[in-house]
Amino acid sequence: MPAETHVEKGPLDRQQVFELVRDQLADILEVEPSSIRESSSFAEDLDADSLALIELVEALEEELAERSVGFRIEDEDLEDLRTVRDAVDYVFAKLGAS
Repeated sequence: MPAETHVEKGPLDRQQVFELVRDQLADILEVEPSSIRESSSFAEDLDADSLALIELVEALEEELAERSVGFRIEDEDLEDLRTVRDAVDYVFAKLGAS
């Protein structure tokens, strides 16, 4: 799936948020996007350490800043994000609230 799928500036649907999280995570972890599922646990399934999660947060904040001014993932919320689904739900909810 090409990265251009989330270039349009309308609101993102949940699938687009998943694709964005998946693609960013695949880049950071240097794995195939197809190996990342919503049910994937960052620590157990993807071997993503805290540094990788911080990189993911920074990448998502940068990518989403254009759509949602001031989009931010709070540091204290990071510990609640254990799976890809958690991250997708969190980002989707934050985008909907703005």
